[in-house]
Amino acid sequence: MGGTTITRADLSEVVYQKVGLSRTESAALVELVLREITDCLARGENVKLSSFGSFVVRQKGRRIGRNPKTGEEVPIEPRRVMVFKPSNILKSRINDGKKR
Repeated sequence: MGGTTITRADLSEVVYQKVGLSRTESAALVELVLREITDCLARGENVKLSSFGSFVVRQKGRRIGRNPKTGEEVPIEPRRVMVFKPSNILKSRINDGKKR
């Protein structure tokens, strides 16, 4: 995997190389996993991946925001937001500077 951004194609290629599925099956597997995570989050469920982290859906209430250009107050409607909370293992690997 090159560059600083990992794409679906990069993930599919890693699955192809390390698991031994065909490229088509690898791409389908990556899509299936991502779709399942997305569907769970859309339903408001949290997703926890051991040793990686958790995707948490939170409800934000209505509030008043401000347009930074004009200073005009603008109401911001209630909405759901997704937050990623990395596991302690992931934090350690990032902070130790380990690359694999």
